[in-house]
Amino acid sequence: MTWTSGQLQCEKQARPGSGLSASSINAAFSLCLSGFMVQQSQSAVFGDVCPLLTSLLDRYNVCVMAYGQTGSGKSYTVLGRHSDDGPVLPLDLQSDLGIIPRVAEELFRLISENTSRSPKVEVSIVEVYNNDIFDLLAKDSIAAVSGVKHEVMTAKDGRTEVVLLASEAVGSASKLMELVHGGLQLRAKHPTLVHADSSRSHLIITVTLTTASCSDSTADQACSATLPREQTEAGRAGRSRRASQGALAPQLVPGNPAGHEEQVQARLQLVDLAGSECIGVSGVTGLALRETGCINRSLAALADVLGALLEHRSHVPYWNSRLTHLLQDCLGGDVKLLVILCISPSQRHLAQTLQGLGFGIRARQVQRGPARKKPPGKRRPD
Repeated sequence: MTWTSGQLQCEKQARPGSGLSASSINAAFSLCLSGFMVQQSQSAVFGDVCPLLTSLLDRYNVCVMAYGQTGSGKSYTVLGRHSDDGPVLPLDLQSDLGIIPRVAEELFRLISENTSRSPKVEVSIVEVYNNDIFDLLAKDSIAAVSGVKHEVMTAKDGRTEVVLLASEAVGSASKLMELVHGGLQLRAKHPTLVHADSSRSHLIITVTLTTASCSDSTADQACSATLPREQTEAGRAGRSRRASQGALAPQLVPGNPAGHEEQVQARLQLVDLAGSECIGVSGVTGLALRETGCINRSLAALADVLGALLEHRSHVPYWNSRLTHLLQDCLGGDVKLLVILCISPSQRHLAQTLQGLGFGIRARQVQRGPARKKPPGKRRPD
């Protein structure tokens, strides 16, 4: 389920995992949401994601996050039906491909429509497994122990970064998906009683766009003056898709007296969270039991961060988990965030469904203010 509109009233929030029944939850709050049912297509779900790609090209940071219990359809929603051969592009209108391959094709389609300012596109892929961060573009074996554990640091510009993380430049949707497919082959998985191919790690795909930009407000005005009216800031007041795309193309000012080139970086993060689990239902033991514990603790830390943001606490516990530390910019930063909540209709999974709804309520109620465009930063030419 993804929330696209509606009102949310909450008299009392049940802590995830509290074991409250559906009737007691319904008595505590009323929920009016519009979402997607199982009969609706993948393309309908992507309809909510598509406008965010225009925002990405317009220098906004964007994050799309899928949350839900094991076996509820997160990976299907994000990636589509599993295939060892990987997705085939271009997309078939009837295809059940997920958000990521659709994002790849739409992103490069939008880029091709603005040839005057084609951004450099780079991709990195990491997994958070047992509270450790692994680079899936650098791992050479499926065994988790084969990878080098990476740390998270805060860069000079205030963004969270993974230390020594590999990234690759891509020039097409097919190349992007080739990297994603290779990373997925290395992602930690383990069968459970709920899901025969259960993901045991959180997957985070980061697409970074680096674009040349005008250096100051005067130059910005000069750039805008060279564009048709529908491509200027005033023209973008209408909601046409063409206008929002055309406004992305101010020309690079030649002969910058400082000898610098203005660069703007915007990031798109696609997050497929590992599913929350009830140990009694999934039947895990041994290593898988430890994995479940790490998954549930990291998801609880994620809910705690949302709770702190919701209550405007002075301290937000981002560092309680490497997952929340890594996603700090998405959760509390200047980002357009879309949370897709996947839940199971089965009575057997009621406890996990209620936990997921509790998480969704917190995410829905957090108010962070409007996102802002990324300002240009100066970078000397190579």
